[in-house]
Amino acid sequence: MVDAFDPLDRFLDESAALGDKRGPVLLQLPPSLAFDHQIAARFLDGFRERHPGDAVLEPRHPSWFEPGPEALLVAHRIARVAADPARTLEASAPGGWTGLRYWRWHGSPKMYWSAYPEAALNGLAAVVAEDPAPTWVMFDNTASGAAAADALALKALMGAPPCEAPAEPKD
Repeated sequence: MVDAFDPLDRFLDESAALGDKRGPVLLQLPPSLAFDHQIAARFLDGFRERHPGDAVLEPRHPSWFEPGPEALLVAHRIARVAADPARTLEASAPGGWTGLRYWRWHGSPKMYWSAYPEAALNGLAAVVAEDPAPTWVMFDNTASGAAAADALALKALMGAPPCEAPAEPKD
């Protein structure tokens, strides 16, 4: 969060051509970064000056799951990631600004490797279906290739039509 504006400016500039396809910007914090109101407020103010679009924060230090950080995220219109596995109980549920929900599942029990059982995907589908806010679900259990299968299974559980194969290129 300190000295982060130059890399942030580069990222926002390089990804701007994606337009609406860029989706929410994910701000991921290291597990060692404890909440400091002054530093966080200064960063989030600067972030919002640069990017008015959707954003989510993935804090991983327990100090971020208190009323002060929560209020700061709401004030800046930034949602908090619901992570699995969660480092704290509070990290397993979305938080911050309620106008957006963002789930980031990394695989469990083996992080980045494990596919999710049908019961876990059913539970996630039920929670997502109950929330009227726009929702993003990202699977980061890519080391074994489970992310795509989990995403397609969740999509099917939610009643979405299957993906169409890309069209063949025309000569």
